[in-house]
Amino acid sequence: MITESILADLHCHTTASDGQLAPADVVARAQAMGVQMLAITDHDTVAGLDEAHGFNAASERPLVLIDGVEISTRWHSYDIHIVALNLDRQDSRLLAFLEQQRMLREVRAREIGERLAKAGIEGCYDRARELAGNAAISRGHYARVLVEKGIAPDMASVFKRFLARNKTGYVPNNWGDMASAIAVIHAAGGVAVLAHPSGYKLSAKWLKKLVREFKEAGGDAMEVVLGQQTLEDRANLVALSHLNGLLGSIGSDFHFPGSFVELGKNLFQPQGVNWIWGSDRWRTIS
Repeated sequence: MITESILADLHCHTTASDGQLAPADVVARAQAMGVQMLAITDHDTVAGLDEAHGFNAASERPLVLIDGVEISTRWHSYDIHIVALNLDRQDSRLLAFLEQQRMLREVRAREIGERLAKAGIEGCYDRARELAGNAAISRGHYARVLVEKGIAPDMASVFKRFLARNKTGYVPNNWGDMASAIAVIHAAGGVAVLAHPSGYKLSAKWLKKLVREFKEAGGDAMEVVLGQQTLEDRANLVALSHLNGLLGSIGSDFHFPGSFVELGKNLFQPQGVNWIWGSDRWRTIS
């Protein structure tokens, strides 16, 4: 039985999307960090889940492993992410939807490469394809390429200088709306969670609007505890979850080992939150 005191991390990435550790290695690292319940939520793909489950099942002390995916959507021109948890990773409608998302990612990735090439930064698409392997190319792969080329000191600088809105390599997103994605998640038996709400750099007014419209679109929960977060931000997100009748979720958004973002790190659970794993919508993965 899952209790509220469990150390949970319900948002992380592997090499199946833009993470830098294989699915099995992410599970092993989570186990080593003391995480008791983990959701792998790669961008628009469930390709890493079979490997993760195979490794976890063979472990001496397996954790509770939740099937998930992070879906990109469009809201008032913003790129808004929805984490889907506890879904059927073999659902045919879900798989068809994710394949369409992969095609949209490829279109966007090629255009980013073209824009960087026109700015004199050539070869980025081909190198990003090498880094991605079988995964869809993401902006994270491009960030790694520009760091490799010495054009920026770190990935955060790349996003700020080259991939942010109105910058050289920025390409407007081409995703569908939140309601369509949430409908697919629910059809696959999953729970729809608004990912890192404070990470979109919205004003207080627009953040309230986003959370309200996410709820109106059928959303179930929102991340209120993040790996990197001020106490003020945490309290604000908890208040917004209560105001809109949304369950609370929690996640590091881990992509690679580092000093700032780590599996299970700083994911303290404040009192008074209706946690997603304690709700009627949650089911235990066997």
